[in-house]
Amino acid sequence: MAPAGDVAGPGDGAPARPEATEAAAAPGSGPASVSASAPPPVEPAGAEEPKGRRRIGVLLVVALLAFLVDFGSKLLVVARLENHSAIKVIGDVVTFQVIRNSGAAFGMGQALTVVFTMIASAVIVVIWRIARRLYSLPWAIALGLLLGGALGNLTDRLFRSPGVFRGHVVDFISVQHFAVFNLADSAIVCGGILVVLLSFRGSNPDGTVHQQADKGEQADKGE
Repeated sequence: MAPAGDVAGPGDGAPARPEATEAAAAPGSGPASVSASAPPPVEPAGAEEPKGRRRIGVLLVVALLAFLVDFGSKLLVVARLENHSAIKVIGDVVTFQVIRNSGAAFGMGQALTVVFTMIASAVIVVIWRIARRLYSLPWAIALGLLLGGALGNLTDRLFRSPGVFRGHVVDFISVQHFAVFNLADSAIVCGGILVVLLSFRGSNPDGTVHQQADKGEQADKGE
């Protein structure tokens, strides 16, 4: 019979089994391997893709051109035509004659000069707020025309006589049986017509279309 001291028990320093040693030393079996093998984060399903370049630059360029053309034409006609006889451009149908207008476009509302000044200021603020999500080129042109025209007439309201917020707008394009207006009025009308046409076509300032948006909402409801 072997002595009791020669018997090795399971807890008396017996050598570890090779399988256990290899498992402990195998690379990738620690916590680091768990994090390394984790899948990459998934983007939210509702994340929007870029809509393209913003068109704020186009809006500003169109507005600046409309403003400068209107401002320059007013300086010219005031210096050359005011207090002079009308100049015939197309017979008696279209003539150039300077008229100081205290009202809105085409001489309407002459007793509401201050009101129209505030409305023009509000229009400029609204256009600038829309410009922050402006991705559509046609909308940029339309809003640029509106902004340039509004700035042109607002400049007259602020800096021409008889005083600030009460200044009279310089009109000089006279059309027979119609009205006397200026290039700022023309820019506002053209911009407004373009906005109406874009709205009828379903176009939005952010580059989307009404029909596409409706289809997307219906698809989301169907899911």
